[in-house]
Amino acid sequence: MTVNPGHIPRHAEALPEDRFLDREESWLRFNQRVLELAEDPTLPLLERVRFLSIFSSNLDEFFMVRVAGLARRMATGLAVQSASGRQPREVLERTGTVAHELMLRHVACFREEVCPALGKEGIELLRWDELAETEQERLRRFFRDRIYPVLTPLVVDSAHPFPYISGLSLNLAVIVRDPETDATMFARVKVPPLLPRFIEASPDRFTPLEDVIAAHLGQLFVGMEVVEHHAFRVTRNQDLEIDEDISEGLLQALERELLRRRFGPVVRLEVEESISAGVLELLTTELAVDEGQIYRVGGPLDLGGLSAIADLDRPELKYPPFVPSKAAIPEDASIFAAIRERDVLVQHPYDSFTTTVQRLIEDAAADPRVLAIKQTLYRTSGDSPIVDALMNAAEAGKQVVVVVELKARFDERANIAWARKLETAGCHVVYGFVGLKTHCKLALVVRQDTDGVLRRYCHIGTGNYHPKTARLYEDFGLLTADAEVGEDVSALFNHLTGYSRQGSYHRLLVAPHSLRSGLVQRVEHEIDNHRAGHPARVRVKCNSLVDEVVIDALYRASRAGVPVDVWVRGICALRPGVPGLSETIRVRSVLGRFLEHSRVFAFDNGGDPEVWIGSADLMHRNLDRRVEALVTVTDRAQRDRLIELIDMAMDPGAHAWWLDGDGTWTRNTPLPGETPHDIQTHLVRSRRWRTVDG
Repeated sequence: MTVNPGHIPRHAEALPEDRFLDREESWLRFNQRVLELAEDPTLPLLERVRFLSIFSSNLDEFFMVRVAGLARRMATGLAVQSASGRQPREVLERTGTVAHELMLRHVACFREEVCPALGKEGIELLRWDELAETEQERLRRFFRDRIYPVLTPLVVDSAHPFPYISGLSLNLAVIVRDPETDATMFARVKVPPLLPRFIEASPDRFTPLEDVIAAHLGQLFVGMEVVEHHAFRVTRNQDLEIDEDISEGLLQALERELLRRRFGPVVRLEVEESISAGVLELLTTELAVDEGQIYRVGGPLDLGGLSAIADLDRPELKYPPFVPSKAAIPEDASIFAAIRERDVLVQHPYDSFTTTVQRLIEDAAADPRVLAIKQTLYRTSGDSPIVDALMNAAEAGKQVVVVVELKARFDERANIAWARKLETAGCHVVYGFVGLKTHCKLALVVRQDTDGVLRRYCHIGTGNYHPKTARLYEDFGLLTADAEVGEDVSALFNHLTGYSRQGSYHRLLVAPHSLRSGLVQRVEHEIDNHRAGHPARVRVKCNSLVDEVVIDALYRASRAGVPVDVWVRGICALRPGVPGLSETIRVRSVLGRFLEHSRVFAFDNGGDPEVWIGSADLMHRNLDRRVEALVTVTDRAQRDRLIELIDMAMDPGAHAWWLDGDGTWTRNTPLPGETPHDIQTHLVRSRRWRTVDG
């Protein structure tokens, strides 16, 4: 269809005001689905342990960013009523209630289900008093040699103010009494974050690090009586507010803000349920938290550290080993010849990232016919072969341009280091736009081929250039030598590095300029097709669906009778299946071994399907405050495969969660004698599917 990127159709059609689900609660329901995987006794046991750890880490980030952001906006008077109709105070209270319920359920799963199951497999997580005398003796030596030297007890009195408690740190609140004066004092002992979260007392028997420290408090407070001790943990606002003053420079502004982040206000105080009223009152006063920010749970706290238990070498308790396919591009053929012959669509982790995307950059760096490489970097691994290849290319005299996004949340320090390293090697490093994050996943290689023609080889992906997460995150990538895509990607890089005013593209939709309007136009086109009796359907696969303009377009399509299928991993603010509003809309969610991360948008388009893949989720931040890119897939077999994938997730027999109009997610329950089919397992077993492309 013809694209008019600046136009969004306007409709007088009124839609009900209560048509949006609350995004914060929807996120918590996503984490609830993660917890349901931990609760599933049919999954391998150590994978259940890993899901417990993921739940905990996810919730930490939610409080650090979403809850902290809402609290900050309320404090500054900038918070407004949410799209769901809830007032800011209602959202915060409801968030706290649901989060607390889930935290209690999380602890119950750990203590009542997973721990006993681990015990049956010979893996025991024990408190100090449950250890044998020989084990305690061994840990006494461990404490003396490895823990004691790094501990610093900090007492609070008139000469020693209450210490700063860093975000996500685990601590012991200790009350000690001076036997000579009978005076009691509060002290804080920080649990060292660089030591293992669970200490092995004997083979496959572990105890929390804070228990080992608590058992030796007498050595820290010699001559004093330890009256009581309790573990506690705080979560602070970790979101960055960067004043992107162009006269100062983005890199310097970011470094300054990273220092400030350590001192963000507390948004959550976690304590063990056994804590005494007196110690809790002292903590709440000193940390300036109110009752709604206190979360009492059964110990131990900070179960994110369970990832170490999940990593134990017990393969019989994990998913079967999986080796990605290397069939996408023959190893004995030139990668440039393969891409020149036809577009290659890869799906990670089923298709190897190393032998496709990483190989493109590495081969380009070593190829004397390659003149230039341009690359975006949002997140990458600590020992990134992609970065090494880019530096090698620059040192070999090629033109190398890298757009590094310094503001990638929680990867800011790593990206600053990458940027400086790349600059030192001779790469041209650009930090992107002031006020926008560069989130698109693009690589461009300019090569003079043996026929003398200068060609552009491109990769447009849905995931980061991160070799490690490419083994865990499900993502698509298109490798192509198509001339129109090459022109588009070149123009977009010029936009990123030179501020050119590129307004339209042949095969790309780019945010913030044309992506939302381009998708909405295509939804409207499906309405026209349906009314004209032509094939019409909208299929969406994304991580989050929040944008009200896009959701309203889908509601209008449903009212017109267009079938709409949404496969969403995380937040979904759309209400499906509501009579008169969204009766033709189905929403499913798939969670499992791999993190569903790709974004796919498919339109029946009157019988000539139009399919897009790319980096954008359907959220305000992606469509308004980031540079995102979608590319259209033109190969018919590849389009069919992408459509088939979404149809598999929507199949009533698929292993998925179904969303109701009231926001309830229900896990698909098989009929007696039936087992839902697992999409990820199917793809693992048929990972050579890509060969059908030819």
